[in-house]
Amino acid sequence: MTTISLHGERLARDPEELRNRKKEEILSFCRHIAASSPITATCIYRQSGDWAKSEAGVIQVLLVIHNFRPRLMNYVKVLDDSSLSVLAADEWVFERDVDKGFLGEALASELIFPYVPLTNEKYLHFQEVKLKKRLVLEMLESLVLDFPELSYSFYVEPQYFMHEAILTRARFYPPLMYNMPNLTKTRGKEATEKVLCGYIDALEKLEREGVVNFSNGFVRLSKDFVEYARRRKARFINLFKTGQRTLFASALGVFPQILNFLSQNKDLLPTLQKMLSPNVHPNAQVEDPENHVYIPTATGLVPLANRIDIQAFAREVLAADKNAKVTIESLGGILNDVFLVTTHAEGKETKVVVKRFRDWSNFKWFPLTLWSVGTRSFTVLGKSRLEKECATSQLLYSKGLHVPRLLHVSPPRRLIFMEYIEGEDVRKVVRRVASSKNENELHECLQIIERVGELLAEVHALDMALGDTKPENMIVGRTGEVYMTDFEQASHNGDKAWDIAEFLYYAGHDISPFVAQSRVEQMAKAFLHGYLKTGGNVKTIKNAGNPKYTKVFSVFTFPHLMLILSNVCRNVDKLERK
Repeated sequence: MTTISLHGERLARDPEELRNRKKEEILSFCRHIAASSPITATCIYRQSGDWAKSEAGVIQVLLVIHNFRPRLMNYVKVLDDSSLSVLAADEWVFERDVDKGFLGEALASELIFPYVPLTNEKYLHFQEVKLKKRLVLEMLESLVLDFPELSYSFYVEPQYFMHEAILTRARFYPPLMYNMPNLTKTRGKEATEKVLCGYIDALEKLEREGVVNFSNGFVRLSKDFVEYARRRKARFINLFKTGQRTLFASALGVFPQILNFLSQNKDLLPTLQKMLSPNVHPNAQVEDPENHVYIPTATGLVPLANRIDIQAFAREVLAADKNAKVTIESLGGILNDVFLVTTHAEGKETKVVVKRFRDWSNFKWFPLTLWSVGTRSFTVLGKSRLEKECATSQLLYSKGLHVPRLLHVSPPRRLIFMEYIEGEDVRKVVRRVASSKNENELHECLQIIERVGELLAEVHALDMALGDTKPENMIVGRTGEVYMTDFEQASHNGDKAWDIAEFLYYAGHDISPFVAQSRVEQMAKAFLHGYLKTGGNVKTIKNAGNPKYTKVFSVFTFPHLMLILSNVCRNVDKLERK
């Protein structure tokens, strides 16, 4: 056979002839492997450069054969100017790997990366879309399980699925990334669009099935799918599949092929050394998938991978002038760090509240856990609390309730940036109810307390419980509107009785033990009247008077005040609804 080295000059001028020559050599070897069995499809996979060029190195081919008796076999051949590795698989085995990950996707995963079809392109694309549809479902389930509250509002670009599929495999099997620069940070546009096309076709099928829907180029998860995916079973299935992929990728992956090549071509040793280098980090080679998942805020969509810090936010988002004066004042916070950020630019002052979520693993959290044991559980991880805060804030704001606007978020830094509300917290209003000697002032204060009850009933009507309804988390704005804040313990289908109990019993903490009983009852009845007249449930209020809740807050409030407040709850049916 005439070698390329003898005719390199002529073939360099005729690349198409070179491509056809190599293609015929590859297919000839594939026909030899298949013998009398029909070839279903053939493709070149994981090729970092032009497979037809002399510097292509190793050409890897996936050969699908109908009724292939060995079922699965790896073949190696040295061509004139490169090495050829053929992974031959029975059609039934290949399709089971596509459908259900029969071999941990050791075969099917080659369709996740760019491939060059040599025969039966239609069949390969059909299998590619089928595979990617299944993988998209798995990735969506994982996304929901990682962000159970925020996933309802996510805006996802199709590129997320492409990068997530690659990065997941690269984390467990780093050699995959060595010969895949076309989809790394230096990727080629053509290769990226080709891979992305299969995901878009898969997503369109899922849209017809009601799993997702498209909105201005973004993928949105359906509510039904989010609720289904939150089941724990999906997590165990995904973990099992990840283990499968790792096992079979190691068995059928790059290492066995390279060892075979090394026996015939010593020039491949540098390739193996690069792939085994400890300096190769998959995360550094592939774009972060979370750059393509967005959280809606009042200032626009923010990537889940956003790492903006407080100073950068103040200068880049709040102020057009990067030299603007920025002051950061600590507002305290026991379980979180809370800051007031003020920018001064062009004679304008802008204020924003920033909260940094810490994990509650130290002694400060221990007493709260003991006090509430048997009554309710709390979310302690900073990441989870940030997620609840963002998701609940967006939901309540979208329903027209008075909450501070979510301006920005940085999940990796556990920071959220919220609108600053000028005013006083309701704790001060409660104190005036107990101490005021002015009837007009007392009446105004009771109206505010009643409005808090109305707001809470509106939240409960959305099948939400806030989880932290202390009076200090309610703010009376300058125009008299009551704003709710602090949603890091909020949840769907949560304990609504806890919300009522916490507000009332914490309010009792701010009342003097020597105040008249009638004042305490007035405060409680105003709150409950507002709750009932806006559709609140009587049974929920009665439950708040049970010892299950009073025992928790007895640490904060005097016993006789607790008794007064719990009695009002238990006798709530005597209140008239106006």
